Amino acid sequence: MPESSPAPIAFLDVAFPDRAALNVPITELPFFVGRGQENGNHLSIDDMRVSRKSLVIATGPSGLVVEDYGQREGIFVNGEPIRVQALAHGDRIRFGTDDACQIIFRLPPEAIAQEEAESKLRNILGSMGDNSADELNGLKLLLEATSLMHSQLPLESVLSAMIDHAIVITNADRGMLLEPDAAGDLQVKIARGRDGEALIPEEMNPSRSVLGSAIDLEAAVVNEDLNLAEMNLQSAQSVVMQLLRSSVVIPLYGTPRRQADHSMAFTRRDLLGAVYLDSKRTATFSALDRQILDALGAQAGSILENARLIERERERQRLEQELSIAREIQQGLVPQGLRDYPHFSIAGLHQPCNEVGGDYYDVFPLPDGRLAVLIADVAGKGLGAALVTTMLAGALSGMTLGADPVKVFNHLNQFLCDRAAVARCVTMFFGLFDSNGALEFVSAGHPSPLMMRGGRVSELYSTGSLPLGLLEGESYLSTSIQLAPGDTLLLYTDGITEAEDKDRQLFQDERLKQVFSQYRDASLQDLQNGIVRAIEKFTGGTSQSDDVTLLVVRFSDARGRGSQIA
Repeated sequence: MPESSPAPIAFLDVAFPDRAALNVPITELPFFVGRGQENGNHLSIDDMRVSRKSLVIATGPSGLVVEDYGQREGIFVNGEPIRVQALAHGDRIRFGTDDACQIIFRLPPEAIAQEEAESKLRNILGSMGDNSADELNGLKLLLEATSLMHSQLPLESVLSAMIDHAIVITNADRGMLLEPDAAGDLQVKIARGRDGEALIPEEMNPSRSVLGSAIDLEAAVVNEDLNLAEMNLQSAQSVVMQLLRSSVVIPLYGTPRRQADHSMAFTRRDLLGAVYLDSKRTATFSALDRQILDALGAQAGSILENARLIERERERQRLEQELSIAREIQQGLVPQGLRDYPHFSIAGLHQPCNEVGGDYYDVFPLPDGRLAVLIADVAGKGLGAALVTTMLAGALSGMTLGADPVKVFNHLNQFLCDRAAVARCVTMFFGLFDSNGALEFVSAGHPSPLMMRGGRVSELYSTGSLPLGLLEGESYLSTSIQLAPGDTLLLYTDGITEAEDKDRQLFQDERLKQVFSQYRDASLQDLQNGIVRAIEKFTGGTSQSDDVTLLVVRFSDARGRGSQIA
C-alpha cells in the first residue's frame, strides 16, 4: 500500500497582485521559499523580485519561526522588517516591496485547538480537586518538561530532565535515552536513576527484546507486568537476569521527508532513538499517563530532530569553508591574468564544475629562453581530483629549472603507478616554444590541441598515447613541429567537447573546430569568449558534470606578424 501523506504542519496562502492565489501545505521542516525549485525551494515563486534564497520556516524555541534567508530587500512580517520572527496564525509575510506577492501563515484547525487546550490546561492546573492528584501531578510534569525542552539549556541537560520526568510518571527504577550509532544499532546515550542520579551509559543493559518489540511496531509499548507479556518477552534473558517486571519503550521518529524526485510520496520516518524505562515492580498506567508519555516522546523526538538538523547544517558550513579554502589554493596554482611573451600571445580559462576540480594549466618561461605551456586533466572531479592536481603542480614546477619533459612524464607515470591507492590517471599535454616558432611537445593521452593556420583548423597530432598512471613502464616521446607566424593553438580538456545539452547530446570535436574557425581574425580574448558562448548556447543552461579549461597560444615572428591580440 502507498504511504499516506503526513498531516500538514501549517499552510501558506500565497497572494499575487496579478494571478490566482495558492494554498501550499507545509509538510516538512525546514521549509524553504524562493525563486526556482532548482535552488532547493519547497515553494518556488516565479517573480524576479523574490530572491533565489528568500526565507525559511523552521522550528523555533516555542513554535514555528520565519527567517530572512537572503531576500534582497528584506522580509517583513505584519509590516515590520525581521531577521527571525516567531509565527502566529494569520501573520502576513511579504518580500521587501509592497507590490510583490504576500504570504499569509495559517495553522491547521487541530493546531489551533491544541493551543487553546494548552491554555485551558494552564488555567485548570491549580483548580483540580484532591481526587485528581495523580492526574494533576502528571500534567504539571508534562508542562515542566515542555518548558524545559524549549529552554536554552544544553541539549544533554534538557534530555536528562526529560528522562527524570518520565521516571517520575512511570515510577520506574531507571530510564535511558538511546540513539542509533553509525551501524544503526541503538546505544545508551543518557541513563538516569529514580532519585535523579546519573548512571553510567556503558554499564546499562536495556532489554533488547523489549526494545525490539516497540521498534517493530513503530509505536510505544507499555508492559505493566512482563510476567503477563508474550512468551518471548517473559523468557528474554535480559528480563529474567535483571528480574524486570514492567517496562515502557517509546520510539522517537523524525518528520517524514518528501522524496528527492519531488513526487508526492514521502520517505519513511527516520528512527532518531528511543526512551526506555524499566522496573523490578509491576506498574499501573492510566489513559492519561499513556497520553503524557506519548507527549513526552513527541517532544523528545522533536528536540533530537532539531539537534540533528543543526549538526548537519554546521557540518555543511564546515565543509563549505574547507572547500572554499581548497578552491582558493587551487586557483592560486593556476596562472592569474596571463601575460603575453615575446612572439607569443596567450589567453586561458579554467571553470571547475564543483568548488574544486581536476583540470590544471600553466605557462612559464624556461632558463634557455623557451616558453613552456601545459594543460592536464585528472580523472574524476571534486576534492580527490584537486588533491592530485596540487601534487602535479608541485612535480611539474621542476620544469622551470630546465628538466627534460620526457623524463618528467616517465617519472610521473611511475609515481602514480606505484601508488595504486590513489586510483587516478592523468592526461597531459606539455609544449616548449622557442622564439622562432619551433614547438617540441609531449602528450600523455590528452586530446590533440587544434591548430588554425590560414583559416584552416586541424589537429596537431593523430596518434594516441596513454594517460599517466595507467600502465607501469610506459615511455613517452617528444615530437617537434614548426609554427608559422599567425598560427594559433587551442589547448582544451574534454569538459568542452563532452559538454551536454538537455538531450544528453555532446558538444564534440567537430563543433569546436567549427567555432574555432569562425574566429580566424579575432583577438584571443574574443576567440575564448566566443567558444564559451557557443558552449553555453549549446547546453542551454544544463548543469555540466566536468571541468572546463582552455588555453590559446598565438605565434608571431620577430616583426610582429600574426600578433593580433586583444
